[in-house]
Formats: sequence, structure tokens, C-alpha cells
Amino acid sequence: MYTQCPECLTVYKVEAELLVPACGCLRCSHCGSIFNALGTLAAQLPPEPFTRLVAHALDQDPPVADVAVFRPRAEEPAPAEPAAPADALAETAESAPVGEDFSGLTFTPRFARSGRRRSWRTAAWVTVCLLLVLGLGAQLAWAKRDSLVADPTFGPVLQTACTMLGCQLPLVAAPGQLRLMARDVEQHPSVPDGLLITASVHNDAHYAQPYPVVTIVLSDANGQRLAMRRFQPDDYVSDAAARAHGLAAGATTAMVFEVQDPGQHAVAFAFSFE
Repeated sequence: MYTQCPECLTVYKVEAELLVPACGCLRCSHCGSIFNALGTLAAQLPPEPFTRLVAHALDQDPPVADVAVFRPRAEEPAPAEPAAPADALAETAESAPVGEDFSGLTFTPRFARSGRRRSWRTAAWVTVCLLLVLGLGAQLAWAKRDSLVADPTFGPVLQTACTMLGCQLPLVAAPGQLRLMARDVEQHPSVPDGLLITASVHNDAHYAQPYPVVTIVLSDANGQRLAMRRFQPDDYVSDAAARAHGLAAGATTAMVFEVQDPGQHAVAFAFSFE
């Protein structure tokens, strides 16, 4: 059969197998647009020249399929057990031992037993579906953990819940939220050609973040770079536990860096965080 892309008017030859996967929707290999192939589906092409195939209305009532070619045979019901005659029931009642008590017996109808089994299966399926949904939600939350922790709405809620549960949220790096409060440079007290550079850094974020990679650039009076060094967190924070907890939200910390003195021409220094 044939169909036509409504955007570029390309006519395609299609088979039934091509229409099944997406309920009749196709992607045009020429212009890339997605269209409903059933809208212009035709068994034959009109005589040339032609521009458009005849469009079909897709919002009408479903037509009746009346040319049947096959119908599976219905399963025959199982034969019902013949009912016991009334005389046999009376005979059974008379043959029962005298004085025997049947009041303690409980008879459960068959439909009640089948309904109980269906209820159990429904509850099991609902439980499995809930577990799958919870697992999927946990995977999505873990994949988007940085965005959730940094979010001003969900971040404080997660922090409160984690504090109550005794856990720790993952550290989210945000170098742009670090603010340099003060800095100073002085001669190293024990190394002759060394300098001690101290910096006071404030975390403006509402969540904890890891210690940053600090880059210090020393330059002369003309702005020419004389020396540069990048410090990893373990270079200036020796306590592993402190590195694991990171910079607390709204906290100010002092950082101390040891660098080699590039000489008397170094008159300026600059910090940057990564």
C-alpha cells in the first residue's frame, strides 16, 4: 500500500509490518517529520501527474468488520455432575449415626474461595508494582542527586530528613558560591625561600560542598605571571574526616598554602576556585 508525508509530500510504499510498531505512525526519511500513515493510506496510486494522495478522516466511528475468514472454536464446558436425587439425600440423612453432632462443621462456598485467591493475587501485584515504582524513584533521585541537593526547595527538606536519619547528603561542588573574605601573604617561619598564603573563604551555598581545587597566581607590578600552583584539597586540608564533611553551608573556613618565594618582583597574587 502507499502513504504520503504531509510535510514534503514524499510518497512511500509500505507493508503492514511497517505500520504495526507505532500504531500507523511513521518517520519520513526525507524530512524527518513524524506523521500518521493511515491518513493517506491507499491501495493504488492515482494516475500521474498528482500532488497529494486522498486524505482520510481519522475521527469517525469504527466501521464494522463483516468479512470473517476464521474464528476459533469455543471450548466446550465440562459436563456438570448429576444432582443427587432427593431419595438418596433422605437415605443419607437416615443412615447418619444417631447423636452425632455436625454443628461444628463449616462449609465455604466455591465462589468465596476463588474470590479469596484473586484478592491475594491482586494484593501481591499491587505490592510488586509499588516496589518497582519506589525503586525507579530511588534510581532517578540518585541520578539527579546533585540537582536535588542544590535545589532551594528540596535541598533543605532532604538535609532535614538526612539529619533525622543520621546520614549525610553527597557533597555538591559549586565553586561560584565560594566567596573570598580575606587573604594575606607572609614569609614562611621555617623555610627560608617559602611563603605562607592564608585565605578566609565563605560558603554562600545552602548546602555543603567539597573543598575546591585552589589556583594561586603570583604576578609582578606589570601583571606578568611569575608563578602559579594548583592545590588539591588534600594539599591544604590534612584531616581526612574534614575533607569528607566538606565546607558546611554558610560556614567560613581558613585555608593555608605553602608556596616557594618567586623573588622580590612578586607583588600581587590572585585566587581562583574550581
